[in-house]
Amino acid sequence: MATPIALTRYQGLEALELLAPDGARAILLLHGAHLVSWTPAGGEEQLYLSPQSAFATGQAIRGGVPVCFPQFAARGPLKKHGFARTKPWQLVSAEVGDDDALAVLRLTDDAASRMVWPHGFEAELSVRVAGQTLELELACENTGESAFEFTTALHSYLRVGAMGDASLSGLAGLHYLDSVSGQTQRQRSDLLLPGSPGLEDLDRIYYQVASPLLLTEQGEGEPRRLEIRQQGFADAVVWNPGAAKCAELADMPAGGYEHMLCVEAAAIEHPISLAPGESWVGLQSLTLLAPAISG
Repeated sequence: MATPIALTRYQGLEALELLAPDGARAILLLHGAHLVSWTPAGGEEQLYLSPQSAFATGQAIRGGVPVCFPQFAARGPLKKHGFARTKPWQLVSAEVGDDDALAVLRLTDDAASRMVWPHGFEAELSVRVAGQTLELELACENTGESAFEFTTALHSYLRVGAMGDASLSGLAGLHYLDSVSGQTQRQRSDLLLPGSPGLEDLDRIYYQVASPLLLTEQGEGEPRRLEIRQQGFADAVVWNPGAAKCAELADMPAGGYEHMLCVEAAAIEHPISLAPGESWVGLQSLTLLAPAISG
């Protein structure tokens, strides 16, 4: 029988602590439906959260998994990454089952959202933890009377011990937009090495991502391997600000870029179009295949 999860607080904001029977754990805020922590069963923290991030009503949080909706970045008339990540979401359900913990939050249009985006919608974020896996499902339904389009992403900040030890595979053969240069190119090698020459400022949108990606971190012991899968999201964003841009971010320490890599499930190249009554669902799952990092 499922056991309800009570609301608690995290950094002064309302939160849910999901704790599965096997010890898998996550912390989800009602503010922005923002996931700020994920620890697999028997493992260590897998998400990066900036120690300088603000935790305040109406402000975006740096790190974890922000929900970008209904606009990605500045690719439209809305503020960067849309309004969903700074609005309060409603609790639909939160419970511990026989082998997992699951929470569902909902965001609907209101007078404030219609002033900047005049559409009726209902968005839901579902977060499930069990064993070595985190599942994030974002759904959107058009509840209005006219069609609309949106772009979106689950802006996952993945924690790494040292960027120089990390690589990302599964991108070979894909075309991508380099958001720094504005050029579209083709990924030729199987490994992307953030921080290596020419990649100090890494901001790419990869198109038509169908295969799993694998984040590998080769430290002194056994490599850490994190598998990243997505469904419903056609694109993936890979981002690391590098030293220069990171130093300009007020909510991030100057060396923070060395300990994170964003690998985001996204729908950007072809915006999602929904007629009245239609809905869309996108999923990102993270699975730890090898021991977690230390330090």
